Amino acid sequence: MKKPLIQVAAGIIRNEFGQIYLTQRLEGQDFAQALEFPGGKVDKNETLEQALKRELEEEIGIMVLQAELFERFEFEYPTKVISFYFYLVNEWVGEPFGREGQAGFWLPQNELDAGQFPPANAKLIQRLLAESEH
Repeated sequence: MKKPLIQVAAGIIRNEFGQIYLTQRLEGQDFAQALEFPGGKVDKNETLEQALKRELEEEIGIMVLQAELFERFEFEYPTKVISFYFYLVNEWVGEPFGREGQAGFWLPQNELDAGQFPPANAKLIQRLLAESEH
C-alpha cells in the first residue's frame, strides 16, 4: 500500500537580531515537547504560500508579508511521507505568540540544536547553523 503524502509548509521566522522564532509541540502530538518551526499541513486547493500564511496566522498570530522558499525535502515515516517546504520569513506584521497554548520563544540562529527537534529537521538545522557561522 502506498503511504499517504502530506505537504507541510513551515516558517523560519527570523528577526533583525538573527534570532528564530520557535514553538514547542503540544502534549499528545507526535514528538511532543520537541521544538519546531511553526507551520502545518497544506489543504486541498491551497498553494504552499497560502498554507504558510494561514498556518502562521492561526498558530502564532502573525501576518506574513514576505517569504521565500529556503529548503524542501521529503521525510518518510512508518505510516506516511511528508513533503516539507520551509520558508524564510523576514517580514511580517504582529508579534508572534503561541495562540494554541504552545510555548514560543526567540532563539539565536547559532544556538539551534538538532537534538531538540523532530528527526526530519536535522539537515535543515545543519544548514541554518552553517549559514549563521558566516
